[in-house]
Amino acid sequence: MKKILFTITAFTLLSMGAIAQKYAYIDSEYLLNNIPSYVEAQAELDKLSIEWQNEIEAKFKKIDEMYRKYQQDAVVLPEDVKQKKQEEIIEAERDAKELQKKRFGVDGDLYKKREELVKPIQDRVFTAIEEYAREKQYAFVFDKAGDMTIVYADARYDINDEVLAKLGIVGNK
Repeated sequence: MKKILFTITAFTLLSMGAIAQKYAYIDSEYLLNNIPSYVEAQAELDKLSIEWQNEIEAKFKKIDEMYRKYQQDAVVLPEDVKQKKQEEIIEAERDAKELQKKRFGVDGDLYKKREELVKPIQDRVFTAIEEYAREKQYAFVFDKAGDMTIVYADARYDINDEVLAKLGIVGNK
């Protein structure tokens, strides 16, 4: 609903000032994927994500093994030993879930690393977009890779390569 309202408002504004206003669009995915430091940052994040996921999966695999062994031995174990084994399994599960939250949670290690590696690059790109739009006096610059979808876009208003040039990078088109 929010997206529809935004789209209607945007098109209303566009139609009201279509003669006096200039518009452009970018594809933020295209821009970012043409910036070597962003590609490197994404590769590093992917590597860390896989490494941390493997670490967590190994912990859960160990917990499964602990549980299977407990089930096999439970018949012959005294009650106090059974209780201790159950507590060990519960503690191991809690630790694994905490690690998962620490690595992949809302403010987890992956989020923090993404902020450290990617945010400065995104800030540079958006600053370049803003500078270029001001220089060329564009009223709006839409991101066709974002929430707002453009059904038709005249290629002459595509400023992706110009933004990359502003960043000192040559695009792949």
